[in-house]
Amino acid sequence: MFAFEVYLEKIQSILKKIKTEQRDNILKAANLMADCISKGGLVHMFGSGHSIIPVLDAFPRYGSFVGFNPLTDPRLMWFSPTGPASAPGLLLIERKEGYIEDGYLRYQPLAKEDVLVVYSHGGVNAAPVEAALYGKKVGASVIAVLSVQNQTLAVPTHSSGKKLSDIADLIIDNCVPPEDAVVPLEGRKERLAASSTVAAVAITMSLVAQTGSILHQRGKDLKIFVSPNVEGFGVDYNIKIFDEHQKTMNEHYKRIYGE
Repeated sequence: MFAFEVYLEKIQSILKKIKTEQRDNILKAANLMADCISKGGLVHMFGSGHSIIPVLDAFPRYGSFVGFNPLTDPRLMWFSPTGPASAPGLLLIERKEGYIEDGYLRYQPLAKEDVLVVYSHGGVNAAPVEAALYGKKVGASVIAVLSVQNQTLAVPTHSSGKKLSDIADLIIDNCVPPEDAVVPLEGRKERLAASSTVAAVAITMSLVAQTGSILHQRGKDLKIFVSPNVEGFGVDYNIKIFDEHQKTMNEHYKRIYGE
């Protein structure tokens, strides 16, 4: 069997586990998210490093809709392996305590009765731990997407003594092994090809689908981001979706800070 076939088989196995073992948690999360959006709240998505990828894919993305707020800080992403905005620099920042609340989240419209989804395969770095703690502090419901196997083995590194799984109201297991990479090489301990990104994006799109379906059944007029390849929808349509998103964000800021 070729390595790529091994990888695809491993991914299929992970996705099957998510479908069967995480069904109830995905449904619970989607209902929380639908209730939040129905009441005029926002569903915030947070991640750092590679865990920013499902956040970026949550919205704006074809098939997603207004109600999601991706929390994307350029300092928590990398733009080159070793140059400016490098991966090593990111690794330092995401482990630094105090940055998330005081340097970033306190200026975001995260409020009581909102939902905060925190992505982290490991769940021990300062970034996801402090994001979850801040979400709880302001009265949001916190959903964690992580590796339960990894959390079972991991030792807390944050001064609070907590891991992400200790803080979240609801956990969705990405069903990925602690080492993340899944393709073995004969004679070596290291493996190839990470799997947590595929798992996290699949979970995210599952939540988008289920949340949107619940809202539609309740009669909400979803403002959906649509590919211009769909007949009857052009670029101008999606500009209006961005306008709706900005309007929603402005209204949320007013709820928090007043006129």
